[in-house]
Amino acid sequence: MMDFSDNQPIYQQISDFICNQILDKKWQEGDRVPSVREIAVLMEVNPNTAMRAFQILQDEGIVINKRGVGHFIADNAFNVVLSMKRKEFLETDVPAFVKSMKRLGYTFADIKELA
Repeated sequence: MMDFSDNQPIYQQISDFICNQILDKKWQEGDRVPSVREIAVLMEVNPNTAMRAFQILQDEGIVINKRGVGHFIADNAFNVVLSMKRKEFLETDVPAFVKSMKRLGYTFADIKELA
């Protein structure tokens, strides 16, 4: 079971989980993905919620549905997810990080020393 956050819809968190599996190379292009029902049971969510996550992933070209066979990681899914997550990181995480740095009085030189 996943520990869901209140900050984001559950279907989006499931989509993120699947994307992270791809980025971590646990699920490779061409691999069969657990079914909607299997994901729903694993995550302890309604199957409609899991289906919504799969629909988002299909719309983004990350998974494909082969009727009667199941969902599979699409060709080039790794690059699609990587591009999408890099953009999200730059638009969301970096600005929040910089804002916190400034609020706490850190400089980029301070951060560089940590690396």
